[in-house]
Amino acid sequence: MDEAELLLGRVLLFDGNPLTEGPEAVRIATETGVLVAEGRIAAVGPVDRLRAAHPAARIRDFGRDLICPGFVDAHAHYPQTRMIASWGKRLIDWLETYTFPVESAFGDPDHARAVAALHLDLTAAHGTTTICTFCTSHPESVEAYFAEARARGQRVVAGKTCMDRNAPAALRDDPRRAYDESKALIARWHGRDRLGYAITPRFSPTSSPGQLEALGALWAEHPDCPMQTHLSEQTDEIAWVAELFPSARDYLDTYEAFGLLGANGIYGHAIHLTARERDRLAEVGAALAHCPTSNTFIGSGLFDMGLARAGMRVGLATDTGGGSSFSMLRTMAAAYEIGQLRGLALHPAELLWLATAGSADALGLGDRIGRIAPGHEADLCVLDLAATPAIAQRAEGAEDAWEEVFPTLMMGDDRAVRQVYVGGRAVSRAPAG
Repeated sequence: MDEAELLLGRVLLFDGNPLTEGPEAVRIATETGVLVAEGRIAAVGPVDRLRAAHPAARIRDFGRDLICPGFVDAHAHYPQTRMIASWGKRLIDWLETYTFPVESAFGDPDHARAVAALHLDLTAAHGTTTICTFCTSHPESVEAYFAEARARGQRVVAGKTCMDRNAPAALRDDPRRAYDESKALIARWHGRDRLGYAITPRFSPTSSPGQLEALGALWAEHPDCPMQTHLSEQTDEIAWVAELFPSARDYLDTYEAFGLLGANGIYGHAIHLTARERDRLAEVGAALAHCPTSNTFIGSGLFDMGLARAGMRVGLATDTGGGSSFSMLRTMAAAYEIGQLRGLALHPAELLWLATAGSADALGLGDRIGRIAPGHEADLCVLDLAATPAIAQRAEGAEDAWEEVFPTLMMGDDRAVRQVYVGGRAVSRAPAG
């Protein structure tokens, strides 16, 4: 049995969803301990009571630091790690100029393994403990990511990106290969340790109707798998979809018609939705991944967080490398800024929910991660709320805990991450280089 560890500090606790129930559904508890044992949260409660009940537990006192659930990134592209912050293109040109050439190298297992390790190192350094990522069309890229995550004991969701048209030959598969290779990867990896497989059509423009139909059939066979894709990211993309699918009612219909709309679906971006699309997504209980740094960096548009306040499941995501940062803190800041531009000021409790429990719920993992609660997996991020002089001077004058937390959400980066726990094991923060 692993030695129990008692973490002391201020603790972020969710009593409900602040987006639908208000910020008072979230507490920053003081004089509180988190008991970690055998990779899980064994107990949460008053320090004195936990010390008395577990006298043999190793103590780690974080003082006034904030103990949070580990950050959960609901939508990323790990193969794009080394092309992050590429200059000056909109979505379609950006894919052709940067993404497709970079992804073509991932048939090499050694290259895929090196980038997978780099991505997991960089994200852990920023406090992220779970990632839902697109791989490339090469099964080797999926094998590499799962192998690296498994070696670290980390919970991740990943899938082979399926494309059979409007992409370079080196990245195209076909409907049969997409089905067969995805099915084989599900059998090998889905549900193994802390790993989950996501059926992954990149987006409708790069999948023929035949491929979308094959992947819809695969999802029907494996409904416990999530399905991830992109939806309504840019207006010129939507126009292209209309040309490619002239009989479709809208972009969402290109998925719905082939069995790729459901409660276990995660639809990235979803910025320019029609009324019908909003209604159908809500009706089936689908989840959206909000990618704020990507949406501004590539010039896509402003996501409507009112959807989350209306009850739709929404997770927060870096969308690296279209997104410009590996940091979920920076992503929270961008989400706040976009909310302001749409006339909606997100409370820090809402931002932290989106980056943890909200994303976990979007991935169908809310019963396991994203909250500090007994029985949940012990993925944790400890934040120093005075990590830089600029943050410290602002936090010093705070009149309440939320006012103290907010500067770190707006100005924080990996320097604010004091410690990260993955499955109850403290991991060293990787250097930023």
